[in-house]
Amino acid sequence: MLQGARMAFLDWNLWDLTSTPFVGFGNFTTVINDPVFPTVVANSVLWVVGSLVPQFLIGFAIALGLRKRFRFRGVYQALVFFPWAVSGFLIGLLFRWMFNAEFGVINDLLMKVGVIDAPVPWLADPSLAMLSVIVANIWYGVTFFAIMILAALQSVPDEILEAASLDGAGKARQLFSIIIPYISITLYLTVLLRVIWIFNFPDIIYAMTGGGPANQTHIITTWMINYTQQGNYGLASAIGLFVVAFLFVFCAFYLVAMRRSSR
Repeated sequence: MLQGARMAFLDWNLWDLTSTPFVGFGNFTTVINDPVFPTVVANSVLWVVGSLVPQFLIGFAIALGLRKRFRFRGVYQALVFFPWAVSGFLIGLLFRWMFNAEFGVINDLLMKVGVIDAPVPWLADPSLAMLSVIVANIWYGVTFFAIMILAALQSVPDEILEAASLDGAGKARQLFSIIIPYISITLYLTVLLRVIWIFNFPDIIYAMTGGGPANQTHIITTWMINYTQQGNYGLASAIGLFVVAFLFVFCAFYLVAMRRSSR
């Protein structure tokens, strides 16, 4: 990490290591002034928020459904938890095939039910590519929320819920007045972990679009990988320090807000 921080202040090009002069904040200025930078920042925010919110809501719903014992519960749990055991890059390749304009299953299903009349170029259309990779990431990340929230729900004493039910509290009131406050710390920390992981998770995007078309699915980490592949380790390291600084500030504010809301 220290070497990466050092390279951020050098003109470090893998294809010409005979000279690596000190450039100060030149790499950071180059990154900020790059015409792609605003698109990358906007895409990164959309990638995190667009993935996180559905993952949380769907994962919470699944966890609530799996909390009670029922027939074949173990089978359903195994099916829900399975995606988390698979590499994110492989998930990206799977969805790349599913969203393929010519022989993908998504177009085939939508045409059969009459939603579309002709194949849609999901990954080649700049207005649809980001939506496609977010859908893939939602499917992949729901499992983590389901696992963490289900584990937290198991700690909620049934006696408290039974007493609340006898007092006339319905399911919705039990959820918002008892269950969510009881597992709030787990929810806060799970959301924090997912924000960090999604922000630093280029696998699915890299497998599905490589950041294209026309940079419309580039997030900060895929952009950094591009510079690394070009051999420009100085610019890649500068982007890496941007990521570290942003996540440090975000985590600090988030933990302070979490502590205040828990009082």
